[in-house]
Amino acid sequence: MSVWKKLFTAVRGGVNDAAENVADGQALRILDQEIREAKEELRRSDHSLTQIIAKRKLADQKVASLKNSIAEYEDHAQAASTKGDNDLALECASKVVELRGQLDAEQKFSDQFGQSEKTLRSNIRQAKDNLRRMEQQVDIVKANESVQKAQTSVSSRHLGANSRMKTAAESLDRIKQRQTQRQAELEAASELASEESGDALEQRLAQAGIKGGNTNADDELSRILGK
Repeated sequence: MSVWKKLFTAVRGGVNDAAENVADGQALRILDQEIREAKEELRRSDHSLTQIIAKRKLADQKVASLKNSIAEYEDHAQAASTKGDNDLALECASKVVELRGQLDAEQKFSDQFGQSEKTLRSNIRQAKDNLRRMEQQVDIVKANESVQKAQTSVSSRHLGANSRMKTAAESLDRIKQRQTQRQAELEAASELASEESGDALEQRLAQAGIKGGNTNADDELSRILGK
């Protein structure tokens, strides 16, 4: 791979990492927005379900009404036949046929609305369960995020305290070194002052036995025995 190709790949990888970091940083906000949108969709679904249920109930009422009318005209046809009025009986029977046609059509509407209602209820229930689980996971993620931020803050303060302790120890060492240097300088200055005042020369003469009462024990013993 050429240098330019490697450089391009590295830049592209850096851009992707930056984009992912931005996306991760906005992840909770994006999830909150998606949850709000999902809730809005579910409210529309609930409204649609309400309309389906209303239409199914109207169809059921129509079916019940048609069944009552059919039973009523069947009774009329039977009564007319009993009285020997066959034309009226046939007219009632014809009405029953007409009503049965309406009943079949209305029953189909009712069945279709009932099936749609059942499917829609199941889908909405599943969507609400999924949304509830998502909200729980988001709550857990937010709680973990808060805890980790607190832990990071405490850890940073601990590292800062350690750094300050290290700096203080280094300052203490420098003070000790400076004091040692100063003490050495003071001793050197004292030696120089002694030499300038002649004390050092007197000390060396005394140590050599040339001057001062620095008689040793052998000399003293010789003097005593020689008396």
